[in-house]
Amino acid sequence: MKPIRTEYLPFGKPNFSEAEIDAVSQVMRSGWIGMGKEVQLFEKELAEYVNSPHVVTVNSCTSALFLALLVEGIGEGDEVICPSLTWCSSANVALYLGAKVIFCDVDPDTLCVTPETILAKLSPKTKAVVVVHMGGLAADIEAIKGALPSSVSIIEDAAHALGARYSNGEMVGSSGNLTCFSFYANKNLSTGEGGAISVFDKAKCDRLMSLRQHGLCSDAWKRFTHPQAALTPALTELGYKMNYIDILAAIGRAQLFRLPEFHQRRLEIANYYINFLNENYPSVDMQAGLGNDEHAHHLFVIKLVVENMSISRNELVLEMRAQNIGASIHYSPLHKMPFYYCEGQTLSNTEYLAECIVTLPISASMSIADAKDVCEGLASSLGDSHEYRN
Repeated sequence: MKPIRTEYLPFGKPNFSEAEIDAVSQVMRSGWIGMGKEVQLFEKELAEYVNSPHVVTVNSCTSALFLALLVEGIGEGDEVICPSLTWCSSANVALYLGAKVIFCDVDPDTLCVTPETILAKLSPKTKAVVVVHMGGLAADIEAIKGALPSSVSIIEDAAHALGARYSNGEMVGSSGNLTCFSFYANKNLSTGEGGAISVFDKAKCDRLMSLRQHGLCSDAWKRFTHPQAALTPALTELGYKMNYIDILAAIGRAQLFRLPEFHQRRLEIANYYINFLNENYPSVDMQAGLGNDEHAHHLFVIKLVVENMSISRNELVLEMRAQNIGASIHYSPLHKMPFYYCEGQTLSNTEYLAECIVTLPISASMSIADAKDVCEGLASSLGDSHEYRN
């Protein structure tokens, strides 16, 4: 099969301009590249964007999730409910604290947890729920909060969902729950690595800021700019080395300014796919909410009718990649992974989705011509095998 493209199109690609390059150059010329004023400004601007009183940046979304559980008091013997259809970090962080992960199912349309899927796994030992806003679609946080006992903490995994909105129109990150974001290379706002936590409680904010920097009451920037602080660097508790740095924050500030532009391009790509699929493959379902402005469109996930295909889902992904189209799968269920596998554990919706979902490339770096190539590659791989093809 001849590749449709000469250059490989990844499922997600960052979009950098001269603004990001200039921002990094300015930081490098300043003589201060660690955690300093750029981090402070990025935290302030990001807090304003998500409508939260505080944002604490860290070195990854994994660190954000870990610290969020830590400040919520999660520890040895506690149970943390988490969807199986997610990246491993969402679950692994509970193990770091000695807690036990209890996997729950997701809704087959939204690919997100619901009050019902969470309550099915609730026990007296449940101390927290990690709610994943899958693909950029916000889960129904208000319904989940209303269904759970007040003793159960809700941690929002919004690694996919910066720029998404809840059903009430408010930004993801504004709910009052500790909400964790990712700035990894393929995310909607990318600084290569990094993460952040939106937090409403000032005491928790202060503790998070201390925990990310060894447990010290002041960071290096404060000690540099306020000499008195350097004389008494008090260690308040056992902390970690998880802080963000100015070089990355400078990129983040430039990316945040451009986020509306990114959001619009992702929406355009999503609607191109939707129109193509509705016209040519009406039996191919999509995640709920795609094409809506409230969806962040970090991923574009489709659901194939695999029983009507002449090739398997995995073969289709490999064929598209052979054509230089970076189709992918998000995700293989964690409860079926060797590390977590438990005999007899069944999550019917997750297991159904695991056999039929495919992620089509989508990013702010793509053009409509790129999206056309993706559709051509999908059609070439499916052939005439899919049910109800026009």
